[in-house]
Amino acid sequence: MALKSSNKIDANTYEIEVTVAPEVFTEACKSAYMKQRKSIQLPGFRKGKATQGMVEKVYGEGAFYEEALEIVYPEAVSSAITEAELRTVDQPYDLEIPVMSKAEGVEMKMKVTVYPEVKLGDYKGLEGKMLSVEATDEDVDKELENMRDRNSRLVTVEDRAAEMGDTAEIDFEGFVDEVAFEGGKGENYPLELGSGSFIPGFEEQVAGHKTGEEFDVNVTFPEEYAAELAGKNAVFKCKINEIKTKEMPELDDEFVKDVSEFDTLDELKADIKKHIEESKTSEAKTDFENQLMEQVIDNMECEIPECMFEHRTDEMIQDYSYRLQMQGIDLNTYLSYLGQDMDAFKESFKEGAQRQVKASIALEAIVDAEGIEATDEEIDAEVAKLAEQYQMDAQQIKNAVPSDQLASDIKTRKALELVVETAKKA
Repeated sequence: MALKSSNKIDANTYEIEVTVAPEVFTEACKSAYMKQRKSIQLPGFRKGKATQGMVEKVYGEGAFYEEALEIVYPEAVSSAITEAELRTVDQPYDLEIPVMSKAEGVEMKMKVTVYPEVKLGDYKGLEGKMLSVEATDEDVDKELENMRDRNSRLVTVEDRAAEMGDTAEIDFEGFVDEVAFEGGKGENYPLELGSGSFIPGFEEQVAGHKTGEEFDVNVTFPEEYAAELAGKNAVFKCKINEIKTKEMPELDDEFVKDVSEFDTLDELKADIKKHIEESKTSEAKTDFENQLMEQVIDNMECEIPECMFEHRTDEMIQDYSYRLQMQGIDLNTYLSYLGQDMDAFKESFKEGAQRQVKASIALEAIVDAEGIEATDEEIDAEVAKLAEQYQMDAQQIKNAVPSDQLASDIKTRKALELVVETAKKA
């Protein structure tokens, strides 16, 4: 197997010609026969007893060509790409096979998409604005209110209509053009008014009604909703079964003792302030890095293949789906709950995927430009860090994560540190 030719035909696109020697393809045909022979039955032969020659005589010499090609294709193409010194970012396409026989071997022609060429602009001495990391009294008060809310209890209200902030247990059924639609019905559903969990305008129309009342809610589905309902007017027949309101605990030392390790409100406030400032410091660091990377990306020249964005989008969706599975939720069920189809869901990831791909390309280019390396000590430290994080031993981490991937992550991180360390804070 060998590379016959490699020619650049467009930005990020090469056309390569790959050959497979006759003896290699002949051996692959034999392997294909051996794989299939137990299921082959010819007149005059018991099942599995027909020779390769007899099968080819009856069905033609090419009887095993298709499967033989599947056998030789992966190694042939991989070897050719390596020989051509190409870094591909997608599967080959536009495959042509002008020659395929045991006498002549195989000749294949195909196109491959390669990693883009990068021309870096400025990446040192950039300027960004650092966000404030101070925890204000308003920040502390907001967290205290969140703590009170988390420790509140719901009590039934009987002497008034539902208000925003209440939880109304409702029966409802939705109709479009007087026809009930799938997924539009619920009973004793606990709806927190003001939560924004239902279609815009729905919760506001529930407010003002009392327990036992039956009424209509008129809404219009958003344009980005599921295709069969998007933009349509709907009427929901509703009934309030019960109204509950939050009863908040008093904010005093007794509350503090119940919900924390502290004895006084002042101690809790000091701890909250400390954690808010730690969180803001981390957020400010990330924001500063993002500002700088946006500039690095804007300053570089690079024509990025669309498939790189698509692959990253798919990876992000797979990660999201996996996290949902860990919570016992299927992605399709989740999308149904959101009233969103897969195309719209995928579209929501594209901007982030593009940003990540561009940043990765830029940082790798900086690694090359600066000759950044990852030492054995740094790789060992990374292994130890991952082992502690995932509660595994070091050898398990080494078996699970290739050392070159660890090295790449370290070098990329060092490239980002270089951009940050040489930057100015506005």
